[in-house]
Amino acid sequence: MWAVGVLTYVLTVMQRTSLGVAGLEAAKRFGITPGVLAAFVFIQVTVYVAAQTPAGLLVDRFGPRIMLIVSGVFLTAGQLVLASATALPQAVLARVLVGLGDSIVFVAVLGLVPRWFAARRVPVITQLTTILGQLGQILSAVPFLILLHHAGWSTAFGLAAAGSALAALLVVAVVRNAPAGGWSPAPSMSAREIGRQLREVWGRPGTRLGFFGHMGTQFSMMVFALLWGVPYLESAQHLSASAAGALMTLFVLGMICIGPVVGMLTSRYPARRSWMLLAVIAADALIWTAILACPGPAPRWLLVLLVLVLSAGGPGSVIGFDIARTSNPRANLGVAQAMVNMGGFSATLFVLAVMGAIMTVMGGFTPEAFRLAWLVQYPVWLVAVIGVLVMRREARGQDAKLPRRVREPEHAVRSVPQQLGPVGRLRDELLDQFEQWTVIDPLRGPQERPVGSPHDRIGTE
Repeated sequence: MWAVGVLTYVLTVMQRTSLGVAGLEAAKRFGITPGVLAAFVFIQVTVYVAAQTPAGLLVDRFGPRIMLIVSGVFLTAGQLVLASATALPQAVLARVLVGLGDSIVFVAVLGLVPRWFAARRVPVITQLTTILGQLGQILSAVPFLILLHHAGWSTAFGLAAAGSALAALLVVAVVRNAPAGGWSPAPSMSAREIGRQLREVWGRPGTRLGFFGHMGTQFSMMVFALLWGVPYLESAQHLSASAAGALMTLFVLGMICIGPVVGMLTSRYPARRSWMLLAVIAADALIWTAILACPGPAPRWLLVLLVLVLSAGGPGSVIGFDIARTSNPRANLGVAQAMVNMGGFSATLFVLAVMGAIMTVMGGFTPEAFRLAWLVQYPVWLVAVIGVLVMRREARGQDAKLPRRVREPEHAVRSVPQQLGPVGRLRDELLDQFEQWTVIDPLRGPQERPVGSPHDRIGTE
């Protein structure tokens, strides 16, 4: 189940980033300025952000399987339209369809994870889902780009569409929402009830903490990967197309290496997740400051470091989903994760649009235009950091009101430490951390609450 879900996400990321690696070709094909080119991706991301909350509600209502199929249909149609597009209206329609399909996939795949894996494994599996999905960027930066240059626009985008169609067929054949009896649809609700649910989910400090954490960690790497990374490396840093493609490949490999580490740290130190978010934001701001301070093209080693630091943004942003997961009941997971996802993509939307406008005013894809345009990131980082600090304080204040609790393992039978040695004892200690907590309620006595309950303190710290 998970493998097919990840495959759909890989191909979705390829569709999402395909226009970014083809940015210069798109500008020539449609005869457009950088500002209009940014508008293409702006429209796609706008649709993505606008559809996030409805997508979360639909995943909760109809299940991940149906929504993955719907997503595949949208993505296939969008790339087919773009393959034959010769005018701006067709291209705009294509990106709208791709944005709709893209908005569903990640929430749907994340909806499969807690239903098919034990709670203690969910943070790491979520990280693996995210980083493996970024293989789609390698597909767009290497084989898709080669195909685009050698076979042409229509063939490249047509084959990309065929990939999503194949993934939708695999979902039909393989994917199920949960093990037998493990999933039940959320009840249908009136508009008033939907509004109340959205207010409840957003009202939880953990949801808002995840939102601002996702905002600060994700937008820089998304702006780089979605549109401006390859044009920046080629036009401002004077790299060849093959060198730029190699750096984008390194970008994805960095995510693959960093993701499991972040997942394990998230599992091991749940009360330090906000500090991890702040560390990723600080690293992004520092490396961009070093790059933009260079009077000319940056040294190659510094560009490599930039790509590696940006690659931590993907795994770092997933920490926001983990905070939302442990701050909301399972019935609201789709909505909560959609709200968190809106954080990074809303910031991406803003930065994409402003950068395109600045470069148009500054005369196009010049080093000076890019240098000024990248400065737009700093106010967004400031807003995100303030949001994380404020929401963390609120979350901890809410936690302080919860009953005192002690930890007890869920299972009475444990491996014998003498037979396992120090490695086995460490493993059991890590497993114990995420088994179950017993809350000592002064009024009702011992109350068992599984990890993921909205009353679980580690969810909001």
